[in-house]
Amino acid sequence: MNDDQRMEAAALDAVRRAAVVCRSVQAALVAESTLSKKDKSPVTVADFASQAVVCAVLQEHLGAESVVGEEDSQELQSADNSALRSQVVAQVRSALGRDTTESAVMHWIDRGRGDARGGRYWTLDPIDGTKGFLRGEQYAIALALIEDGAVLFGVLGCPNLPHDGGAGALFVAARGAGTRVLDLWNAEDRGRAIHVGRPASARDARFCESVESGHSDQSESAEIAARLGITLEPYRIDSQCKYACVARADADIYLRLPTRADYREKIWDHAAGMIAVECAGGRVTDIDGRPLDFTHGRTLDKNRGIIATCGSLHDEVLEAVAAVIGA
Repeated sequence: MNDDQRMEAAALDAVRRAAVVCRSVQAALVAESTLSKKDKSPVTVADFASQAVVCAVLQEHLGAESVVGEEDSQELQSADNSALRSQVVAQVRSALGRDTTESAVMHWIDRGRGDARGGRYWTLDPIDGTKGFLRGEQYAIALALIEDGAVLFGVLGCPNLPHDGGAGALFVAARGAGTRVLDLWNAEDRGRAIHVGRPASARDARFCESVESGHSDQSESAEIAARLGITLEPYRIDSQCKYACVARADADIYLRLPTRADYREKIWDHAAGMIAVECAGGRVTDIDGRPLDFTHGRTLDKNRGIIATCGSLHDEVLEAVAAVIGA
């Protein structure tokens, strides 16, 4: 097994095990009262356990590679959170199939405090799409490898996304090797290549956008769609599953339009999704047409918003966005 194969095997194993954790927590802890009472404890357990599992598996297979994750254990280790902490440890033990100490689990979570300006590191969102997770809808485990500011490899685990008549799709993308979709739950599946769509014109395209209106300006999206002559209803789903849907031609355009001038996207919210689309033949930029710039730490500091498309429509979409939003 060469270095690329070993890296892919480790990343797939890590994301698959994290997906099992998330599914277990969702089945055991998420209830109707979770949303009505705004109780985020289930997703908190899943977030921390997912990050610990991914970091533990990467360390086991690849050694001490740097990880830039969304979580750290500081709050979890407070005396008030002992019950949550116990649940996290139990989930990690189950996913890894072995006993482990609480301190080891906290260590794995804190492996996510890596340097986002380093030459080579993994970036991880252990659960992308919190509200989708709590609603029992779409969320993703997103893992990507960045080296000298370039996203080289990415994995998206989407436990509830339809795949081959069931639910659970795993997307893997690497520069020069394309994008594949695999069965998330079957470690023997080697997957198949996927490609973005090729709509005859913009009016034949389908938008994909966030369920949550706070994540993107949906009224502006509607105006942009009208300018492009698009009449199909937008495909609204949570998380980086939107990138996956563009990559496999369920949709052709994903817009994440700025909702305020000072907001900057987090790198873990886009790295894995971006490479999935690009390696499937699509194109991803910000709303000004600039490539996403991963050289400024934990945020995309020099970018505004996101546009991901099948590629053939990208310039036309940029023009429509500029006409609606302006410079």
